[in-house]
Amino acid sequence: MSKTLIFGHKNPDTDTIASAISYAYLKEQLGEEVEAVSLGDISKETAYALDYFGVKAPRIVKTVKNEVDHVILVDHNERQQSVSDLNEVKVKEVIDHHRIANFETSDPVYYRAEPVGCTATILNKLFKEKGVTIPKHIAGLMLSAIVSDSLLFKSPTCTTEDIAAAKELEVIAKVDVNVYGLDMLKAGADLSDKSVDDLLTLDAKPFKMGGYAVEVAQVNTVDPSELLGKKEAIKTAIRGVISERELDLFVFLITDILTNDSVVIALGEQQAAVNTAFDITLEDDTAILKGVVSRKKQVVPQLTDTLS
Repeated sequence: MSKTLIFGHKNPDTDTIASAISYAYLKEQLGEEVEAVSLGDISKETAYALDYFGVKAPRIVKTVKNEVDHVILVDHNERQQSVSDLNEVKVKEVIDHHRIANFETSDPVYYRAEPVGCTATILNKLFKEKGVTIPKHIAGLMLSAIVSDSLLFKSPTCTTEDIAAAKELEVIAKVDVNVYGLDMLKAGADLSDKSVDDLLTLDAKPFKMGGYAVEVAQVNTVDPSELLGKKEAIKTAIRGVISERELDLFVFLITDILTNDSVVIALGEQQAAVNTAFDITLEDDTAILKGVVSRKKQVVPQLTDTLS
């Protein structure tokens, strides 16, 4: 079992998949035996990027101990967001841009965490540090990851480092980032064939906030009214998830990629925390969050502070 698996969080987004593939490529060029895998189905947005740059989607795994002894985590570190048997293997490395929580190892680990908007931005640095040239298809995937996580540079999580990396990768990938990026985001925003259950799991992450179990799900769209027409069905499904997973709070964000605002639907015993965190008043469990597009920077920290 000499091979190492590289993967991101459950309910993988474009940064998770692109970073796993890109870091696997870098490791292979350095002579290491690795494989990029996924912990779930890819989204339409990610599929668009993979198809555009001619890259095959990673295979999906549910467990890893049956295959390897060592793993590398990208785009996450919290154990509840990772593979179910993570505690049965050794984590060799972590490359991430999120908060550090619920994570510990028995041995020293290479940990690269930076306050940037995307894991791929960190990987761009690593390619340079290791002296490995980035090929077109890998540059395209890394650029796609930055576009996705930054909502085409409009998210407050986007830093000057992300923009600089994107400009470099845009040249290598031979695309116009504004044209390609908007097409990719629109592909991901097509939710017409998604069930209510799908909507709640497309991009959902569990968190421990104080002593509470919280899940925050998010979908991007160009027409929030289409989803809000299903609000009662969404709320019924959320109640089911809360009961099944024994959650204290479920927050569902419907983000308009054209206006950069979000509609929040929140349910659970700790629902009042949403009012406090965002200085709003939920009506029928719903409110508008003006200018809120980032779960990582504009939702999770505020809820964590309120619930801690």
